[in-house]
Amino acid sequence: MRWTAALDEKEELIPFSAPQVWSYPRPPALEKVPYNLKVVWNPPPQSGAPAVTIADSNHAWAVKETSHPPTYYFPPNDVNREFLRESRARHTMCEWKGVAHYWDLIAPEELAQKADRAEPAVKARIWSYPSPTPLARDLKDHLCFYPSSQTDAATVGSWECFADGEKVVAQEGDFYGGWVTSWISGGKKGMKGGPGTWGW
Repeated sequence: MRWTAALDEKEELIPFSAPQVWSYPRPPALEKVPYNLKVVWNPPPQSGAPAVTIADSNHAWAVKETSHPPTYYFPPNDVNREFLRESRARHTMCEWKGVAHYWDLIAPEELAQKADRAEPAVKARIWSYPSPTPLARDLKDHLCFYPSSQTDAATVGSWECFADGEKVVAQEGDFYGGWVTSWISGGKKGMKGGPGTWGW
């Protein structure tokens, strides 16, 4: 195992394979992802329906910004858009990427039964930039998923997100959508998203 020095002498050494999010730049960097990303919908157990892959890509983009775990953007052709509906819930503005439009998810098992009458199972937990800033032009129409669907898995169903086969953990808080994996580190300071980190 290789090791690398931490950001200051008070911080412990961390594996070389686990870059600290504090090494990411601001404005953020866009990088092509060299591994597979996947989002899988798991229906509620009582439905008897199988799990369905919503998104699966080997050609995604990662957005890496200081103090944040990466967010991942799927090419539109790598997302099963049959299950998506444009959301009326909100738009948000990112100073680096532009105005985000949000999407709802229709549960595949509901769509199969009710077609156009199906109600969204997940609201406004997917977003895209139809008119991104020049900095983010490569993200145009790509789709980004919160790592948690914030739904009741037992009654509604839920999705799981995977990076290079590893199930990811959600960034702390519910504003940002970073995917936390075992190969990134926040060091002693941690990652942005939790209480007291808003001004980072």
